[in-house]
Amino acid sequence: MMPRWSRTLGYLYRHNKNKSVDLYLLPCRRISRVAAVEVPQAPDASAISEESLNKMFRSKPCSIALPPESPLRNEEPTYEGLRHVFLKMMLFYSKQSKSIRQANVIYRRVVSQVDKPVIYDVFRMEKTFRTNFSMLVVHMWLCLRRLKAEGNEGIELGQYVYEIYNHDLETRVSKAGVNLLLSKWMRELEKVFYGNIVAFDTAMLPEAKQDDLQNAIWKNVFAEDGSSKLDASALPAVLAFTRYIRRECTCLSLTDKEAIFSGNFIFTPLDNPKP
Repeated sequence: MMPRWSRTLGYLYRHNKNKSVDLYLLPCRRISRVAAVEVPQAPDASAISEESLNKMFRSKPCSIALPPESPLRNEEPTYEGLRHVFLKMMLFYSKQSKSIRQANVIYRRVVSQVDKPVIYDVFRMEKTFRTNFSMLVVHMWLCLRRLKAEGNEGIELGQYVYEIYNHDLETRVSKAGVNLLLSKWMRELEKVFYGNIVAFDTAMLPEAKQDDLQNAIWKNVFAEDGSSKLDASALPAVLAFTRYIRRECTCLSLTDKEAIFSGNFIFTPLDNPKP
C-alpha cells in the first residue's frame, strides 16, 4: 500500500518549518531511465513564437469554476424509490463514497490538462514519460495545495486524490514498459513526488526569492539531468510556465470550495490561451 497523503503533508510541514531549506538538496531524482523506453513526441516548435510566449499568462487571475450551464460539470447522481434505498444500503451516499467520487472528478481534471499534447507544444517540451510525470506532479501539487487551504476536510479529500493518482501512476509506469521491479520504481517516483512538493511549496513562501519558483521548475520539470544551471534557450518557456503556475495557484484560490470539492473547475485551457 502506498503511503498516505498525510505522510506527505507531514514531510512537507517539517521542511517548510526550516525557512533556510535549500531547494536543490531535496530528493528530486531523475527518471530518465523510464522515459528512455518511450519514443518521445517532439513539440511543434513553430506553433507559438517566442514573442507570443513572452506575452502569455499575464492576464488577471480569476475563478476557474465551471459555470452552471457548462457541459463539463459533474453532478452527483440522484435516485429515487427502491434504487435509492438499495444504494443507501450499499453505502453509496456515505461520506467516504462521496469523497471517492469527488476525488475521481478532481483527478480527471488533472489528467485532462497534462495528457493533452498542447501543453507540451506551448512549453516547447517533448512528451515523454518523464515530462508527462513532471506535469502530473505539478498539477497534483496545485490541487493538493488548494485542498489543504480548506483545512482537515480538504486534506482528507486530498488523500483520496493522492491514492487515485498512485493507482494511475502505476498503470502509466507499466505502459511505459517497466514491468520488472515495479515496486522499486514506484518508491523512486514517490521520492520525486515528495521532493517536488517541498520544492514548489518552499518556492511559494512569502520569504522566497523571486526566482526560486523559476529555478525549481527548471530543475524538476525541464532539466533532464536535474541540473540547476538554466539553459538560456529554454528560458522563455521556463518563464512562461512559471507565470502559468503562479496564475493557476491564484485562480484556484479564487475558486470557491464547492467547485473545488466537486471537481467543477477546469485548468486554464491552452488550446487557445489568452495573454
